[in-house]
Amino acid sequence: MKLILRIATLATLSTVLFTLPALAADGKHVVGDQHKSKYGGVVQEVKEMQYELVAKPDSIAIFVEDHGKKVDSKGATAKVTLLTGKDKSEVMLLPSGENKLEAIGKFDVKSGTKVVSVVTLAGKSGVTARFVVP
Repeated sequence: MKLILRIATLATLSTVLFTLPALAADGKHVVGDQHKSKYGGVVQEVKEMQYELVAKPDSIAIFVEDHGKKVDSKGATAKVTLLTGKDKSEVMLLPSGENKLEAIGKFDVKSGTKVVSVVTLAGKSGVTARFVVP
């Protein structure tokens, strides 16, 4: 009797384990698909929104999306803190396109630079996203 119960339990468990991946890949909820870089930067998700940092020595930009849909940057701001070695600098980003916040200038950005951003969309509270430049 115990053997039959164990076999039935194993059969149920294996059915669940083999079915879950198929359910997860239903085409609507592909794991990791929304976190891929679209603009050549580093992507972080915070409160179901995707923030992509594109940090270059001559510009800093953050692109904002909500489940793959561009979020209007009109009226938004972002404060970015760059931590490169012992150096620290702060930069304000302003709307610069459909879903882009940007600052142009000279920035100490290189591999390993840590970036802390506070993005405030129009009519919303600020959201903190942290990045490390690859």
